[in-house]
Amino acid sequence: MFENHEYSGPFPGDSRLRLQADCESCFGLCCVALPFAASSDFAADKDAGQPCQNLQPDFRCGIHDSLRQRGFRGCTVYDCFGAGQKVSRVTFGGNDWRQNPGSAKQMFEVFPTMRQLHELLWYLTEALTFQPARPIHGELSLALEKTERLTRLGPDSIMELDVSAHRADVNALLLQASELMRAETVRRQKITPGRRRKTIGRGADLIGAKLRGADLRGANLRGTNLIAADLRGADLRAADLIGADFRDADLSGADLTDSIFLTQAQLNAAKGDAGTKLPPALTRPAHWSASGA
Repeated sequence: MFENHEYSGPFPGDSRLRLQADCESCFGLCCVALPFAASSDFAADKDAGQPCQNLQPDFRCGIHDSLRQRGFRGCTVYDCFGAGQKVSRVTFGGNDWRQNPGSAKQMFEVFPTMRQLHELLWYLTEALTFQPARPIHGELSLALEKTERLTRLGPDSIMELDVSAHRADVNALLLQASELMRAETVRRQKITPGRRRKTIGRGADLIGAKLRGADLRGANLRGTNLIAADLRGADLRAADLIGADFRDADLSGADLTDSIFLTQAQLNAAKGDAGTKLPPALTRPAHWSASGA
């Protein structure tokens, strides 16, 4: 049964649960709308608009419990932030693309745009939980409300949106919130930049970097390439992780409890273990083992 995630004004506290994917209420949009190429993440090629070979008539995945073992690791990493059910049940009113093939093309084109809007909702909702960012909570709330209104537009209007421009406006606010949050953390915890921290910053290329036990509290790691980095036991509290690439990074024993703008997709792409400390809004990936995986 579709859960009615209606917006009713400013969000009290951290209510990002409403932005989690509800696959049972979606028409398998990520399995159809998006393309993928045969690689270490996908066992076969698929064009955009072509249903995945594993998509069942009821829009369920036929190999959901063994995606990684069957070569579809990329599927376990993807997160739509609840855009799938919004497009399926709100934008198109519950009319699926199989029963209404005339709407299929437009539905598949609307989905990626909706996904971007829902990702912004996730970040804005989180930013409103930052106490040090209270001076800009009014602006953040307005941006949240505007973004939510955009998700309620009809399909024609959504396809005409300049999402890049809206993202740029929102990102400027998110960066302000991040700076306020990180500055307060550095001040409160009396963090002094060590030699290793000086080489780490926004957009850095840290593929395979040896950062075991690193003190990265309050660091700006936006867009940082951390593929296969060793972050075992690292302290990432209050670090801004928006857009950081954690594919195959080892987060075993790392502390991410108060990290900023971390998403489930980033965790799903990484390795970790039972000792990895996570923010309360996120869950430990099923493929993580007690000793890292």
